[in-house]
Amino acid sequence: QVQLVDSGGGLVQAWGSLRLSCAGSGRAFSRHTVGWFRQAPGEEREFVAAITWSGATDYADSVKGRFTISRDAAKNTVYLQMNSLKPEDTAVYYCAARYYSDPVHTVGAYDYWGQGTQVTVSS
Repeated sequence: QVQLVDSGGGLVQAWGSLRLSCAGSGRAFSRHTVGWFRQAPGEEREFVAAITWSGATDYADSVKGRFTISRDAAKNTVYLQMNSLKPEDTAVYYCAARYYSDPVHTVGAYDYWGQGTQVTVSS
């Protein structure tokens, strides 16, 4: 069992930055692939970025070059650094974990989810 707590959301102006955190606890969190997803009102939840247990990363095309995912094994935490934010990045952001996997873009493939953190980008 893995527990995830995501945090770091807030209100920011366009072209600003935020860093989201996903703190993991429980069995073998370091061996889980962690993904970030987001869901805007009226939209489906969509993949943003993922990092494997070995550090391999993958990004949605819409965030490449602007967002960076990383993990600190000592702190059991995965970060999503978001730069050059746009109003269309506004959504609730969720982290999710899946055991020992390549980066996966599918919502249903992840077993554990955080509670979500709101990111609002004003124009």
